Amino acid sequence: MKFLPDQVIARLQTEMQTPDLSGTRYRALKLIGRGGMGAVWLAEDSILHRTVALKVLSAESSSAGLAARLMQEAIILARLEHPGIVPVHDAGTLPDGRIFYGMKYVEGQTLDRYIEPLSLRQRLQLLQRIAEPLAFAHSRGIIHRDLKPGNVMVGAFGEVLIMDWGLAKIMAATSEDHARVQAEEDSASQHSPGKPLKEESSIAGATVHGTVLGTPGYMAPEQERGDVKLIDHRTDVFGLGSILKYMMRDDRSDAHSELAPRPLRAICNKAMAAEMSARYASVQDMAADIGKYLDDMPVSAYRENIIERTVRLVNRNRVAVVLVLAYLLMRTLFILFSRH
Repeated sequence: MKFLPDQVIARLQTEMQTPDLSGTRYRALKLIGRGGMGAVWLAEDSILHRTVALKVLSAESSSAGLAARLMQEAIILARLEHPGIVPVHDAGTLPDGRIFYGMKYVEGQTLDRYIEPLSLRQRLQLLQRIAEPLAFAHSRGIIHRDLKPGNVMVGAFGEVLIMDWGLAKIMAATSEDHARVQAEEDSASQHSPGKPLKEESSIAGATVHGTVLGTPGYMAPEQERGDVKLIDHRTDVFGLGSILKYMMRDDRSDAHSELAPRPLRAICNKAMAAEMSARYASVQDMAADIGKYLDDMPVSAYRENIIERTVRLVNRNRVAVVLVLAYLLMRTLFILFSRH
C-alpha cells in the first residue's frame, strides 16, 4: 500500500477547505489564518481588481449563534470608520449557506513580532497609537474585549490597526438589541473552541450569566468571572494595560522587575487594577499618562519622592542646568582669581 506524500496531502486538505465562492465577485488565493469562528482567506476582487481578506465561517462551526456573531462583527466594523480599524467592504452568504465578510487586506506584522527590535520608548509611542482607535470605538459604544498583541497589526508603512472584533460588546444598544446580542453571545460561547467558558447557573430562581469570553492572560477580572453586565470601557483599559505589560518585557526584565521604571510600572498597575473603579477612567487618560512619562513629566499613577522629582527635573532641563553650573563655576573662578 502506497502512502501519499505530505505535500500532496497538504494540498488536498487545502482544496477541501477552500470556500466555494462561486456566484460571488471573489476568487480564493490562499489561506491566511484561522480563528475561533472561521478562517481568513486572501482573495481577489474580480470587479475592483484588488486583493481583499475574506473571513469565512468554518464548516464545522456553522451554528446559528456563530453565524450571527460573525455577521455582528461585520456590522460593528462597518460602524467603526477609523484609520486604526480595518474597513469592511462586503458581507454575504456563500452557496453552502456560510456567512462571510470581506475587508481590507493588511500586509504587515502582529504587534508581538513587530516590537521585538524596538526600544521601550518606541513601544510606548506605539501604545499611544493603539489607544486612538480604541477610544474612537468607545465613543461609539463598542467594547473590544479581546485586546492582545496578536490582535494588533502594524502595516508595511507603520499604520496601526486593531483587529478581530468578534468578541466586541455593544454598549449603546436598545433593550431589544441587547437581548438579541446577549442571546447570540451565549450561543456562540458554547460553540467557540479555544475560549474559556462557564455555563449559566440558576440560583434561587434567578439566572446568573457566567459566559466568559476573552483570552487567558489578557482578560480583566470581570471577564474571568463572567460578569457580563459589568463589562465597559474599563475592561479595555485592563486589556491595554496587559499589552503595556507585554511591551515592558524583554530577555532581561518584565513589568515587575526593578529594571522597569517605577512610574511606568505604576501606570501598568493602575490600568490592570482588579477593581474597575481603581483603573483609568478611559484609554485616553492612560495614553495621557504614557505621554507624560515620555515627556519626563509627573504621571498621575505615581507619586514621586523629592529625589526622583529632582532627578527628573534635572534630566528634563539638562541644558539649562549645565549652563547654570557653567556660569556658577566661571563666577567662582572669577572671584577666586580677582582676590589674587
